[in-house]
Amino acid sequence: MDTQTERMIQAALSEITKGKTTIIIAHRLSTLRDADNLIVIENGKMTESGTHTELLLKKGTYSKLYKLQLEALKTIGINE
Repeated sequence: MDTQTERMIQAALSEITKGKTTIIIAHRLSTLRDADNLIVIENGKMTESGTHTELLLKKGTYSKLYKLQLEALKTIGINE
């Protein structure tokens, strides 16, 4: 899915889920930036949790995956 379509879907989801607990599973981690709480699960166990910013500052799995994904998207001309 292209970035513009993804943003439109994200905006619609944000409106629909406002004030509700929502579980989102995403391949593109930028989709999760506005979540109140993110949970990283590795090998069936919760290894990290926090906001997007908190997880980036922890420099753990989420941060590593996010940075790898950003670089991969940049190489194909997509800026998040």
